[in-house]
Amino acid sequence: MYYSLLALLYKVGIKSENHTASIVLLRELFGIDNSEIMKAKDERIDKQYYVDFKIAETDVLNLIKIAERFCAEIFDFLEKLSLNEIENVRKKFNEITH
Repeated sequence: MYYSLLALLYKVGIKSENHTASIVLLRELFGIDNSEIMKAKDERIDKQYYVDFKIAETDVLNLIKIAERFCAEIFDFLEKLSLNEIENVRKKFNEITH
């Protein structure tokens, strides 16, 4: 999910190395709901750094479906992104960051 998001940011000329900032930019620049990727990030952190959890196969399958749906939405958005929209995103990014 994160690499799909990075692809979108790179497409408009933005390099981000911060997961949280990238997720926020998804909502702020593109108007795309970022709640699923935010939850996925929290889940990844919990599972990667903590050992006191149990996970069921149904939970894993649900998370995979969420990731597939998110990536499909991002790839669809990427394909439809026009040069004019890219320019507008860059302007909005400059307004936010300066």
